[in-house]
Amino acid sequence: MAETTKSMLVPADIEAKMSSSRSKKGGFLTLFFITGTLSGVVLSGFGWLANLIVYLVEEFNVESINATQISNVVHGCINLIPILGAIIADSFLGIFPVVAISSFISTLGMILLTLTAKLSSLRPPPCETGSSLCRTPSKLQSAVLCLSITMASAGLGGSRYTLATMGANQLDKPKDKETFFNWFFFTVFASSIISSTAVVYVEESISWALGYAICFAANFVALSVFLAGHRFYRRDEPRGSPFTGLLRVLVAAVRKRKVVLTSKHEDYYHEECGTNKVLPTAPKQSFRFLNRAAMKTEGDIASDGSIARPWKLCSLQQVEDLKTLIRLLPIWSTGIFLTTPIAIQSSITVIQALSMDRHLGSRFKIPAASIIVVVLVSSSIFVALFDRFLFPAWQKLTGRPLTPLQRIGIGHVINVLSMTISAAVESKRLKTVHDNNLEAHPGAIVPMQVWWLFPQLVVVGIGDALHFPGQAALYYQEFPASLRSTATAMVSLVVGIAFYVSTGLIDLIRNVTGWLPGNINSGRLDNLYWILVTAGALNFIYFLVCAKLYKCKTIEM
Repeated sequence: MAETTKSMLVPADIEAKMSSSRSKKGGFLTLFFITGTLSGVVLSGFGWLANLIVYLVEEFNVESINATQISNVVHGCINLIPILGAIIADSFLGIFPVVAISSFISTLGMILLTLTAKLSSLRPPPCETGSSLCRTPSKLQSAVLCLSITMASAGLGGSRYTLATMGANQLDKPKDKETFFNWFFFTVFASSIISSTAVVYVEESISWALGYAICFAANFVALSVFLAGHRFYRRDEPRGSPFTGLLRVLVAAVRKRKVVLTSKHEDYYHEECGTNKVLPTAPKQSFRFLNRAAMKTEGDIASDGSIARPWKLCSLQQVEDLKTLIRLLPIWSTGIFLTTPIAIQSSITVIQALSMDRHLGSRFKIPAASIIVVVLVSSSIFVALFDRFLFPAWQKLTGRPLTPLQRIGIGHVINVLSMTISAAVESKRLKTVHDNNLEAHPGAIVPMQVWWLFPQLVVVGIGDALHFPGQAALYYQEFPASLRSTATAMVSLVVGIAFYVSTGLIDLIRNVTGWLPGNINSGRLDNLYWILVTAGALNFIYFLVCAKLYKCKTIEM
């Protein structure tokens, strides 16, 4: 597995040049505003998102598996939107306006979602889950619900990972940036715990309208806190779309496909965007075809030394930036199949919990959606343990830090282990169903404690504490500086695609097999988990090959 030689997120010379052009603002003070904003955004977003399946089933009379699929689609959208927000931030508006606008949109969405819970005219008449007499929502009710979820999703997706880039940009020391990513995810996990327990409990046990009103209030406070810190933020202004420069490399390489490559340093254009930024080395031999884009030919250079034909000549830096992205794609793609089992498990586990004994004592009943809090608690605890104790201990023992690639690799292994445990637990649950002859009883509660689901969720949380911060650190470290917001959003893109893949996979299995009927007590969820174990093991082998072939930037402490 490839390693960096030192523990730093960007080369010292590049970081120094970037720092010299920045404002004196920024620093640790701004992190109070950023983490405060993040806490409110996540508290609001996951307050309705964590309980969406139950809300659809109990309030909108949607079948359980269909509600699961809808939830997967919404999760996918929320995790794809950050890429759009990142592109807009990097290319046009900057990070501050994107976060502010996104938070405002989600605030409006929460107002509308609260109204769907408050006004009975915006919901179908209640009925028992699984009853054939249940009425589906009208077109107007479906439209209002869809609009409210869309706006709330857009706000959550547009601000969450953009705040990660903004926070890292406030710091100068690479080690501080790496630590920030760990605590960024800790904040996300910790805020999600509150959403998945206190807010979900209010929604299910007191009032859906009150629970959603709390989410609205949290979103409004987050927006207020973010705007309050505007005087202290360090802002990196957008310089136009960096994707245009990458596209120019492809176009120029194709147009110069007949040009003979040389190894002479002076044959390549080293100046970028009219500045005097010079690369100290010749182009790398990987993807040599692209090197033609930086080769100087007659008529490419203007009299003042600038590029005369920008779609026929690019800087060597732009060429190497595109090569970096191409080399990262295989490693990034392994994250999709790493996250797909987690996406499936997060929704299926809620359905499993609905069919199990969730009583804690004689009076309190654990909300089904709150079962996912076990993952969040585990992730929060282990993020802190890794950052404060285990990672430093590893560095003392081996003399080198645990690299982002290594953290991701360990996350792969733990993910396969969690799916193995899930398959074994589901086999136990189905055996209990058969022993009590509950296969033909939709909605029947299996005499099996919900605690059986805890081990697999704890293991998933340990994996999340490794591979999600590891991916964020890797992309931030390796991506070109002009694509910083896009770099951190790549983690979200992985999750978003994984939710869509999980939706497609579940649909495929439903159509091909009889494992996933409307009544899971008569199905075979354990077979689904065994498929995920096999796919996860194959994906880990693929990751090892990609990581072995990839060489990270050589950087200094």
